[in-house]
Amino acid sequence: MRALIVDDDFYSRSFLEYILHPYARCDAAVNGEDAVMAFQKALEAGDPYGLVFMDLLMPVIDGPRALKEIREIEKDCGLAPEACAKIVITSVLEDGEDTHNAMYLGGATSFLQKPVDEGSILAELRRLGCLPAEA
Repeated sequence: MRALIVDDDFYSRSFLEYILHPYARCDAAVNGEDAVMAFQKALEAGDPYGLVFMDLLMPVIDGPRALKEIREIEKDCGLAPEACAKIVITSVLEDGEDTHNAMYLGGATSFLQKPVDEGSILAELRRLGCLPAEA
Protein backbone atom coordinates (compact mmCIF):
# COMPACT_ATOMS: atom_id res chain seq x y z
CA MET A 1 0.00 0.00 0.00
CA ARG A 2 1.14 3.53 -0.72
CA ALA A 3 0.06 6.37 1.59
CA LEU A 4 0.16 10.15 1.35
CA ILE A 5 0.19 12.11 4.61
CA VAL A 6 -0.95 15.71 4.22
CA ASP A 7 -0.52 18.03 7.20
CA ASP A 8 1.23 21.35 7.75
CA ASP A 9 2.26 20.28 11.27
CA PHE A 10 5.60 18.44 11.35
CA TYR A 11 4.72 16.46 14.48
CA SER A 12 1.42 15.24 13.02
CA ARG A 13 3.08 14.14 9.76
CA SER A 14 5.90 12.38 11.61
CA PHE A 15 3.54 10.62 14.00
CA LEU A 16 1.34 9.29 11.19
CA GLU A 17 4.36 8.17 9.20
CA TYR A 18 5.75 6.36 12.25
CA ILE A 19 2.47 4.46 12.70
CA LEU A 20 1.93 3.71 9.00
CA HIS A 21 5.48 2.81 7.93
CA PRO A 22 5.18 -0.92 8.81
CA TYR A 23 2.13 -1.17 6.52
CA ALA A 24 2.64 1.37 3.75
CA ARG A 25 5.19 3.29 1.72
CA CYS A 26 4.62 6.82 2.98
CA ASP A 27 5.11 10.20 1.36
CA ALA A 28 4.29 13.54 2.95
CA ALA A 29 2.96 16.89 1.79
CA VAL A 30 2.82 20.09 3.84
CA ASN A 31 -0.22 21.65 2.14
CA GLY A 32 -3.08 20.82 -0.17
CA GLU A 33 -1.36 22.10 -3.29
CA ASP A 34 1.60 19.76 -2.78
CA ALA A 35 -0.82 16.92 -2.04
CA VAL A 36 -2.79 17.39 -5.26
CA MET A 37 0.41 17.52 -7.33
CA ALA A 38 1.84 14.41 -5.62
CA PHE A 39 -1.45 12.54 -6.02
CA GLN A 40 -1.70 13.32 -9.73
CA LYS A 41 1.95 12.49 -10.36
CA ALA A 42 1.62 9.11 -8.59
CA LEU A 43 -1.51 8.25 -10.56
CA GLU A 44 0.12 9.20 -13.87
CA ALA A 45 3.17 7.08 -12.97
CA GLY A 46 0.97 4.03 -12.40
CA ASP A 47 1.82 3.90 -8.70
CA PRO A 48 -1.22 5.58 -7.10
CA TYR A 49 -1.87 6.28 -3.46
CA GLY A 50 -4.40 3.92 -1.95
CA LEU A 51 -4.59 5.86 1.28
CA VAL A 52 -4.47 9.57 2.09
CA PHE A 53 -4.50 11.13 5.56
CA MET A 54 -5.44 14.79 5.20
CA ASP A 55 -5.69 17.67 7.63
CA LEU A 56 -8.44 20.20 6.95
CA LEU A 57 -6.74 23.41 8.08
CA MET A 58 -3.64 24.06 5.97
CA PRO A 59 -2.03 26.94 4.09
CA VAL A 60 -2.01 27.49 0.31
CA ILE A 61 -4.83 25.03 -0.47
CA ASP A 62 -6.85 23.75 2.50
CA GLY A 63 -7.95 20.16 3.01
CA PRO A 64 -11.52 20.45 1.67
CA ARG A 65 -10.35 22.01 -1.59
CA ALA A 66 -7.49 19.49 -1.98
CA LEU A 67 -9.92 16.64 -1.32
CA LYS A 68 -12.28 17.93 -3.98
CA GLU A 69 -9.43 18.27 -6.49
CA ILE A 70 -8.17 14.74 -5.75
CA ARG A 71 -11.64 13.30 -6.28
CA GLU A 72 -11.89 15.24 -9.57
CA ILE A 73 -8.56 13.77 -10.71
CA GLU A 74 -9.83 10.27 -9.96
CA LYS A 75 -13.08 11.00 -11.82
CA ASP A 76 -11.22 12.46 -14.82
CA CYS A 77 -9.07 9.30 -14.96
CA GLY A 78 -12.19 7.16 -15.01
CA LEU A 79 -11.41 5.31 -11.80
CA ALA A 80 -14.12 3.03 -10.49
CA PRO A 81 -15.21 3.81 -6.92
CA GLU A 82 -13.42 0.73 -5.55
CA ALA A 83 -10.16 1.90 -7.17
CA CYS A 84 -10.29 5.36 -5.57
CA ALA A 85 -8.08 6.23 -2.63
CA LYS A 86 -9.36 5.92 0.90
CA ILE A 87 -9.13 9.48 2.25
CA VAL A 88 -9.11 9.88 6.02
CA ILE A 89 -9.63 13.40 7.30
CA THR A 90 -7.75 14.27 10.48
CA SER A 91 -8.72 17.50 12.16
CA VAL A 92 -9.09 19.28 15.47
CA LEU A 93 -12.52 20.45 14.29
CA GLU A 94 -15.41 18.52 15.77
CA ASP A 95 -18.67 19.16 13.98
CA GLY A 96 -17.84 22.26 11.99
CA GLU A 97 -19.02 23.11 8.53
CA ASP A 98 -15.62 22.20 7.06
CA THR A 99 -15.80 18.71 8.56
CA HIS A 100 -19.33 18.21 7.25
CA ASN A 101 -18.40 19.45 3.80
CA ALA A 102 -15.33 17.21 3.61
CA MET A 103 -17.25 14.14 4.64
CA TYR A 104 -20.53 14.55 2.81
CA LEU A 105 -19.74 16.89 -0.07
CA GLY A 106 -16.04 16.26 -0.63
CA GLY A 107 -16.05 12.50 -0.72
CA ALA A 108 -13.85 11.74 2.29
CA THR A 109 -13.90 8.09 3.32
CA SER A 110 -13.69 8.70 7.07
CA PHE A 111 -12.83 11.18 9.80
CA LEU A 112 -10.57 10.97 12.85
CA GLN A 113 -10.51 13.81 15.35
CA LYS A 114 -7.12 15.00 16.54
CA PRO A 115 -5.29 14.17 18.61
CA VAL A 116 -5.23 10.74 17.00
CA ASP A 117 -3.56 7.75 18.59
CA GLU A 118 -2.10 4.57 17.17
CA GLY A 119 -5.03 2.41 18.27
CA SER A 120 -7.67 4.57 16.59
CA ILE A 121 -5.63 4.84 13.39
CA LEU A 122 -5.07 1.08 13.11
CA ALA A 123 -8.71 0.35 13.99
CA GLU A 124 -9.87 2.73 11.25
CA LEU A 125 -7.51 1.13 8.71
CA ARG A 126 -8.89 -2.30 9.61
CA ARG A 127 -12.45 -0.99 9.27
CA LEU A 128 -11.61 0.40 5.81
CA GLY A 129 -10.08 -2.91 4.73
CA CYS A 130 -6.56 -1.46 4.45
CA LEU A 131 -5.21 -3.82 7.11
CA PRO A 132 -6.06 -7.41 8.01
CA ALA A 133 -7.97 -7.89 11.26
CA GLU A 134 -4.90 -9.24 13.07
CA ALA A 135 -2.57 -6.31 12.20
